[in-house]
Parts: sequence; structure tokens; C-alpha cells
Amino acid sequence: MGDQPPGGNVPKAPRRRLSGARLVAGMCAAHVFSMLGFASFAALLPTFFAEWGLSNTQAGWINGIYFGAYMAAVPVLVALTDRVDPRHVYALGAVLTALAALGFAILADGFWGGFMVRALAGIGLAGTYMTGLKALTDHVHEGIRPRSIAFYTATFSIGSALSFLLTGEIAALADWHWAVGLVGLGPLVSLGIVFWFVPPSAPGHLVRPETALLDFRPVLANRRAFAYILAYSAHNWELFALRSWLVAFLVFAQAQQGPGVLGGAWSATALAAVITVLGLPSSVLCNELAQRIGRRRLVISIMCASAAIACVLGFLAPLPFLLLFALVVIYGVTVTGDSASITAGAVANAAPGQRGATMAAHSFIGFAGAFAGPLVFGVVLDLGGGGDSLLAWGLAFASSGLAVALGPLVLATLGRRPPGAGEAKTV
Repeated sequence: MGDQPPGGNVPKAPRRRLSGARLVAGMCAAHVFSMLGFASFAALLPTFFAEWGLSNTQAGWINGIYFGAYMAAVPVLVALTDRVDPRHVYALGAVLTALAALGFAILADGFWGGFMVRALAGIGLAGTYMTGLKALTDHVHEGIRPRSIAFYTATFSIGSALSFLLTGEIAALADWHWAVGLVGLGPLVSLGIVFWFVPPSAPGHLVRPETALLDFRPVLANRRAFAYILAYSAHNWELFALRSWLVAFLVFAQAQQGPGVLGGAWSATALAAVITVLGLPSSVLCNELAQRIGRRRLVISIMCASAAIACVLGFLAPLPFLLLFALVVIYGVTVTGDSASITAGAVANAAPGQRGATMAAHSFIGFAGAFAGPLVFGVVLDLGGGGDSLLAWGLAFASSGLAVALGPLVLATLGRRPPGAGEAKTV
């Protein structure tokens, strides 16, 4: 009793800090669960073509509005993390994502219903994805920050792959309503993980920036960071066009020659999951390579290779299915190989006190490409002759290839170091 402080109140024991590795692992697990509903529409696209009578353009709108709503909400939600505890913003995003999944399962019965609930889900993603990354980077040591960013962003592929797989398998056992509803519970699990693993933000992390909440002029004036932000938009155009239309393309390719050996044994959603999950090792390993040969050089090389493959891939659908699948796997690796390095480049070049604002601009501008990619892909499909036309699929993939080719152009101009300035290999 003699050691008790005046007033009789025993001070609370300080919360035990997690090691950097455990915090990264926890946030990656949360990210995976938050993504389980990500591909619920894309995985079931052939079903919705049949049940809802959608055109390719309408399907492109539903795929695209998910990212369009994300783009609209992310500047506010992520910029707020410089001012309030990121965990609270994350909670809002997780709840909205779960509500959107429930609404999809119960209420959606056509184009407009699907459009509205996917828009709500996109707002939820804006509250979890980059917000979770901000919470992570606030609490890990600077020395492991680039690698932690790589692992976190790469687990986007695991969550996406599981979303394809679980949605397809549950729909096969029950129906699409159950599939969408059950995978929508994942964000609630992610919310519990975040509050368990992430400590409250210390006052030093909430910098109260001098600029207004949505004043991104300092970020846009930062040429090095802005170059990576624009490259991210080109990257997302291609990435999310592929993930939105991958299952439909695999179904089309199987129909060109019969299922073949691999196509007959696996469903299109399972094949899409395999292609998608390879984004994890691709992104992480390429980020490690970037630290040896230079981030900018690696990103330019990968984006050029990806653009070249995209421009021919759609025309190759009649190839034997096993060979075509191998080509799509290679394409999936190039599409995701630059992901972690681009985001790490934007964060590494952010000015002090502007990391949240930089990440908000990164997501807003970057996901403008994510919104446009699936939509333009669908429009080109319709203009080229529809989903049963080889020419249409070839032109649609080529449109993604032309878009991603803009990334190397931006990095080769805006991303160059100023005359006389030094450059670290990983910048």
C-alpha cells in the first residue's frame, strides 16, 4: 500500500508492444480477411450475365464503380489518418464492407442493385486498404518499413485469390446469394484482428498537418512521389481490368476448344485464384530485387514486359488451354510484380508529415485507373463484337496494354532525379 500513488489509483500497465514481424503478420492477416468479398462479382460474372441479362458494358460499370467509389472516398478517409487514430477509420470501412456484402446477397437483383451495393463496398475498401497500411507504417521501424509495405500490399493478392476461390466454391455448393453473404463476413474478422494487433496511435503519429484535409498540392508538387502515383494509376488500370474479367476470359477460352486437361479438372474461379495468388511472391520478390538494381529501373522493366504481353494475350485464346493458362500465369506475374515497388516508391518519397496525404493521393489517382480499366475493357468488348468474339477479347486486352505502357513513360520523365542530385538504389 505504501507504494500506491496519491489518490489510490493504480496506473495501468503499458500495453506490450508487438515485434515488427508480428505486427506485419497481424496486419497482413487482417488485410486478407478484409478482401474476401473483393472478387464476389467478378467470380460470378458468367452467372450474372445469364441471370441479370447484363451487357459487357454494364458488367464493366459494376466492376468499375467498386473502384470509382473507392477513389471518391479514399482522399478523405486516408488523409484523416494523419489526424485521427487509423483504427477508427478502419472500423468504419470494415463495417461498410460487411453491410455491402449483406445488401448484395439480399437485395441485388439486376444492374442497378449490383451497381449500388458494389459502390458501397468500394467505400468500405477505401476505409481498410490504405488505412491499414498507414496504421502499419506508423508502428514499424523505418528500417523494415519498405519490406513491411511489400508484404502488406502483396497480401492483396492472397485476399483476392481466396475471394475468387471461396465465392466460386460456395456458389457451386449453395448459390450465389450464400456465396456473397458468407465471404462478406471477412471484414468483421479483420476488424477484430486490427484492434488486437495495432496499438492506439501515439501523439507523434497524429501530426495535425498545417494544410487543409484535402489540400494535396504539396503532394502533387513532389515530382518523385507524383511519378510513382501516376505509374500506380496505369498499373491499377491493367491489374483490375484483368481481375474483373479473368473468369469470363477463362470461360471463353475453354469454349474455344473444349475444357482440355487443366480446364476440365479445375473451375474457372479456381484457375483465377491460382493466377491471382501468384501476385504475392511476384510482388515481394520483385521488391527485394528492386533494392538491388533500383526501384525505378525494375518498375519500368516490368511494366514494359506486361504491356507487351497484354497486347497479344486476348488474340491467343484458341491456343491449347494448358499453354494459354501458362501464358496467363506469366502475365499475372508481370501485372503484379511492380505493385509493392510502386507503393513503396510513393511512400519513400513522401515529405515528412505528409505520408497520410501522399497515400491518399496515391490511392485516389491510382484507383482512377482501377475504375477506368474494367469499364473500358467491357466497352471495348462490346464495340469489338461481344464476349463471343476473339477479336473483341484481343482488343480489350490490348487496351489494357496501351494503358500500362504509360507508366514507364511517366517514370522516365517525372521520376528522374533533379540534375546534380544523388539517388539511392531503392528510390
